[in-house]
Amino acid sequence: MSTDQKQLKRMRRHRRVRAKIYGTKKRPRLCVFRSYKYIYAQLIDDDDGHTLVSANTAGVSSKNKKLTKTQVSYETGKLLAERAKKKKITSVVFDRGGYKYHGRVKAVADGAREGGLRF
Repeated sequence: MSTDQKQLKRMRRHRRVRAKIYGTKKRPRLCVFRSYKYIYAQLIDDDDGHTLVSANTAGVSSKNKKLTKTQVSYETGKLLAERAKKKKITSVVFDRGGYKYHGRVKAVADGAREGGLRF
Protein backbone atom coordinates (compact mmCIF):
# COMPACT_ATOMS: atom_id res chain seq x y z
CA MET A 1 0.00 0.00 0.00
CA SER A 2 1.48 3.33 -1.03
CA THR A 3 1.83 6.35 1.23
CA ASP A 4 -0.92 8.20 -0.65
CA GLN A 5 -3.38 5.35 -0.07
CA LYS A 6 -2.53 5.20 3.64
CA GLN A 7 -3.00 8.93 3.97
CA LEU A 8 -6.32 8.80 2.14
CA LYS A 9 -7.60 6.01 4.40
CA ARG A 10 -6.53 7.98 7.50
CA MET A 11 -8.34 11.08 6.24
CA ARG A 12 -11.50 9.03 5.68
CA ARG A 13 -11.30 7.62 9.22
CA HIS A 14 -10.70 11.11 10.60
CA ARG A 15 -13.72 12.50 8.75
CA ARG A 16 -15.88 9.68 10.11
CA VAL A 17 -14.71 10.34 13.69
CA ARG A 18 -15.12 14.12 13.30
CA ALA A 19 -18.78 13.62 12.41
CA LYS A 20 -19.33 12.48 16.01
CA ILE A 21 -16.76 14.49 18.00
CA TYR A 22 -17.24 18.22 18.61
CA GLY A 23 -15.30 20.60 20.86
CA THR A 24 -16.74 23.55 22.73
CA LYS A 25 -15.12 26.36 24.72
CA LYS A 26 -15.98 24.54 27.95
CA ARG A 27 -14.81 21.14 26.67
CA PRO A 28 -12.48 21.56 23.67
CA ARG A 29 -11.33 18.88 21.26
CA LEU A 30 -7.79 17.56 21.81
CA CYS A 31 -6.64 16.93 18.25
CA VAL A 32 -3.46 14.96 17.55
CA PHE A 33 -1.42 15.06 14.34
CA ARG A 34 1.47 12.64 13.94
CA SER A 35 4.12 13.14 11.30
CA TYR A 36 7.05 10.82 10.77
CA LYS A 37 9.37 12.89 12.94
CA TYR A 38 7.17 15.11 15.14
CA ILE A 39 3.84 15.13 16.94
CA TYR A 40 1.44 18.05 17.36
CA ALA A 41 -1.46 18.40 19.78
CA GLN A 42 -3.94 21.23 20.11
CA LEU A 43 -7.12 22.09 21.93
CA ILE A 44 -9.73 23.39 19.50
CA ASP A 45 -13.03 25.20 20.09
CA ASP A 46 -15.18 24.10 17.13
CA ASP A 47 -17.90 26.64 17.91
CA ASP A 48 -15.60 29.55 17.05
CA GLY A 49 -13.07 27.59 14.99
CA HIS A 50 -10.16 28.70 17.19
CA THR A 51 -7.17 26.89 18.62
CA LEU A 52 -7.09 27.56 22.36
CA VAL A 53 -3.84 25.80 23.30
CA SER A 54 -1.19 23.97 21.30
CA ALA A 55 1.99 22.01 21.94
CA ASN A 56 4.43 20.11 19.77
CA THR A 57 7.68 18.22 20.04
CA ALA A 58 9.75 21.35 19.35
CA GLY A 59 9.05 22.59 22.88
CA VAL A 60 10.16 19.29 24.38
CA SER A 61 12.93 17.86 22.22
CA SER A 62 15.21 20.87 22.64
CA LYS A 63 15.39 20.22 26.40
CA ASN A 64 16.32 16.52 26.29
CA LYS A 65 18.13 14.96 23.36
CA LYS A 66 18.14 11.32 24.53
CA LEU A 67 14.39 10.60 24.44
CA THR A 68 12.57 8.27 22.07
CA LYS A 69 9.71 9.61 19.93
CA THR A 70 7.19 7.96 22.26
CA GLN A 71 8.75 9.55 25.34
CA VAL A 72 8.78 12.95 23.61
CA SER A 73 5.09 12.45 22.74
CA TYR A 74 4.32 11.77 26.40
CA GLU A 75 6.12 14.97 27.41
CA THR A 76 4.21 16.88 24.70
CA GLY A 77 0.93 15.71 26.26
CA LYS A 78 2.10 16.88 29.69
CA LEU A 79 3.15 20.24 28.23
CA LEU A 80 -0.27 20.65 26.58
CA ALA A 81 -2.04 19.87 29.87
CA GLU A 82 0.14 22.38 31.70
CA ARG A 83 -0.74 25.11 29.19
CA ALA A 84 -4.42 24.15 29.33
CA LYS A 85 -4.44 24.46 33.13
CA LYS A 86 -3.19 28.05 32.81
CA LYS A 87 -6.28 28.77 30.67
CA LYS A 88 -8.50 26.95 33.20
CA ILE A 89 -9.33 24.03 30.89
CA THR A 90 -9.71 20.71 32.70
CA SER A 91 -11.96 18.56 30.52
CA VAL A 92 -11.45 17.70 26.83
CA VAL A 93 -12.76 15.42 24.08
CA PHE A 94 -10.00 13.29 22.53
CA ASP A 95 -9.65 13.24 18.74
CA ARG A 96 -7.04 10.70 17.64
CA GLY A 97 -7.00 12.09 14.10
CA GLY A 98 -7.73 8.82 12.33
CA TYR A 99 -4.69 7.11 13.85
CA LYS A 100 -4.79 3.97 15.98
CA TYR A 101 -4.96 4.65 19.71
CA HIS A 102 -1.53 3.14 20.11
CA GLY A 103 2.10 4.18 20.43
CA ARG A 104 2.76 7.91 20.17
CA VAL A 105 -0.93 8.89 20.01
CA LYS A 106 -1.60 6.94 23.21
CA ALA A 107 1.49 8.52 24.80
CA VAL A 108 0.11 12.02 24.16
CA ALA A 109 -3.19 11.02 25.77
CA ASP A 110 -1.42 9.49 28.78
CA GLY A 111 0.76 12.57 29.21
CA ALA A 112 -2.27 14.86 29.04
CA ARG A 113 -4.07 12.73 31.65
CA GLU A 114 -0.99 12.82 33.88
CA GLY A 115 -0.91 16.59 33.48
CA GLY A 116 -4.47 16.88 34.80
CA LEU A 117 -6.80 16.79 31.78
CA ARG A 118 -9.91 14.62 31.96
CA PHE A 119 -11.40 12.82 28.97
